[in-house]
Formats: sequence, structure tokens, C-alpha cells
Amino acid sequence: MTYDRLVCANCAAPVNEGRCPVCRASRERLQENGLFGQVTPAAIVALLVALVALAVLLHQAA
Repeated sequence: MTYDRLVCANCAAPVNEGRCPVCRASRERLQENGLFGQVTPAAIVALLVALVALAVLLHQAA
């Protein structure tokens, strides 16, 4: 989940603005997920399908 659409329950402002300590803490927690923290499940499935298709093509060519 990305924090750009979340609304803080403490101050009712967007979390990505970091207006209060709760927003800033949530923003830091979400940012520390790293590279795969922002990847959607649909993107992961699409990547797996592409890898399987590539493996099949390479196997048929050999």
C-alpha cells in the first residue's frame, strides 16, 4: 500500500504531507518497506507470467 492516498486519523490530512507526528511515523514506516513495498500484487503476477513465458521460449529454442 502506498501512503499517497492515506488520510491520517489524527489530523485528517494526507499522510504524505506529514503534518503531525502520527503522519510522519506512518510515512516512515511505509517508506522503509524498500523496493518491493510499492509493487502491487498484479505487477508481481505479471512479472511471474513473463518469466514463465521466457523460460518456455528458451526451453523450446534449445
